[in-house]
Amino acid sequence: MGRLLRQYWWPIAGASELSRRKVLPIRLLSEDLVLFQDLSGNLGLLDRQCPHRRADLANGFVEREGIRCAYHGWMFGRDGACVAAPYEEQERPGFCTNSRIRVGAYAVRELGGIIWAYVGEAEAPELPDWEFFHWANGFRQIVVSHVPCNWFQLQENSVDPVHFEWQHSNYTMRARQPEATDNYVPTHLQVKFEEFEHGITYRRRRSGTAETDPLWSIGRVCLWPCAVFPGNHVEFRVPIDDENTLSIGWFFDRVPHEREPFVQTEIPTWHGPVFRDGRCIDSHIINQDFMAALGQGRICDRRMENLGASDAGIVMLRHRFDRDLDRFESTGTDPKAVIRDPAVNCRIRLPVADRDQLVDGQPLDRMLADPYLRERLRGFIFQAGQPEEVREAFLDAMGIRGLAIPDEGPVDLLARQTSPHAGRKQS
Repeated sequence: MGRLLRQYWWPIAGASELSRRKVLPIRLLSEDLVLFQDLSGNLGLLDRQCPHRRADLANGFVEREGIRCAYHGWMFGRDGACVAAPYEEQERPGFCTNSRIRVGAYAVRELGGIIWAYVGEAEAPELPDWEFFHWANGFRQIVVSHVPCNWFQLQENSVDPVHFEWQHSNYTMRARQPEATDNYVPTHLQVKFEEFEHGITYRRRRSGTAETDPLWSIGRVCLWPCAVFPGNHVEFRVPIDDENTLSIGWFFDRVPHEREPFVQTEIPTWHGPVFRDGRCIDSHIINQDFMAALGQGRICDRRMENLGASDAGIVMLRHRFDRDLDRFESTGTDPKAVIRDPAVNCRIRLPVADRDQLVDGQPLDRMLADPYLRERLRGFIFQAGQPEEVREAFLDAMGIRGLAIPDEGPVDLLARQTSPHAGRKQS
C-alpha cells in the first residue's frame, strides 16, 4: 500500500511557510526529507541526511541554486547532485564531477498556495488542478496540524456524513447546554454514496428537508485519495508514517459583493494545536474530528468493529483501495484518480452544493441573515488557534472590522442557506 500511495502527489507544507524559513524538515510516507527554496526561488525536496557524514540538511542553508550542508559545506542541487564540496575539491579537483555523489531527490511543485511532492518511482502524473484553487474574490488560509494516529482513520471520516449530526452539531450544543437533553438537531433520514472519477460523493437528507435540498441532490465529496471537500474548504490527510498524520486544511471565504474585487497576495499558513492541557481540543469542527480519530488508537483495530447501515461509504472506500491494491500488485496499473492527460487536468470541476455562494458571492446583509455564514464571520469555526494577525486580515478582507456580530447560541451547522439562487447578484 505504501508503494501504491506513492503514485499520488501529496501536500506537504504551505508555500508561505517558506517565506519565513527557507529550509523545512519533512516526513512523508515514513521517509525523512528536507524541503527548501533556494535564493533563486526554486523549490527542492531531498533526502534529509547529507551523504558525506549523514548530517541533517534541515540545519543547512540555501544558496543561489541549491542547499548547503552546514557541517562541511557540501552543496546539493535540486536534482540531488553534489555541486560543491569545498575541501575535497581543493585536495582533489573535479571531485564532485568524478565521484558522482548525490542525494535522493523528488519532484516538488506549488499549487493553490500549497507545496506538493511526488515521491514515486514512476514518471510523475499530473498534479490535480482542482477548480477551487482558481476561485476569485476569496480570503484563503492554510492550517497545518500533526495528528498522532494513522491517516486512514481521518480519511474514513471523509465519507461518514452521519457523524456530523452527533460529533459536531449535537456535541457542540450539549457542550454549551449540558442539561438540554432534548435539544438535538434534526436526525438523518437517508444517506447515499456514489463513486465517481475523483472520489466518492456522499449525500444526506435530514428530517424537515426535501429531496431538492442540495445536500441530498448534489452532496459533498470524499476526494481521492486523501481528502474531504465540503465546498468551502478541503482537508488533506497526509501519511507521515503508520502512526502519524499531517492534516493540511485549505479554507476559502468568499468576500461580500461590497468588497469586490479582492486579491490576496499571499495565503497565510498557521499551525493548529491538537491538544490543550493534555486533552484533545474539542471546541472546533476539525478538532472534533481529530478527537474521534485519536480515540480509535494510533492504528484502529478494525477487527473489533461492528459496522452499520451508516457505514456504507466506509465499506465502499475500503473495497476500492483493496481492488486498486490488487491491480497495482499484479499489473502495476495506476490506482483511482491518477491523472495522466494534461488536457483533462484543467480546473477540474467537482460537485459543490453551495456553488453559487462560493463562486458568485452575495451582499453582506444576505450573509449576515444566514446563521451558518454569520457564525463563520463571528469566528473561525474549523480549527482552534487562529493567530490574531490572520483574524485581522480576514476581518479586513470581509469588510467587517469593528462590526459586532452577536453570539446567538448554538448553531445547527447543517441548517444552511443552500437555495440555488441564494448567491446570484441582483440586476
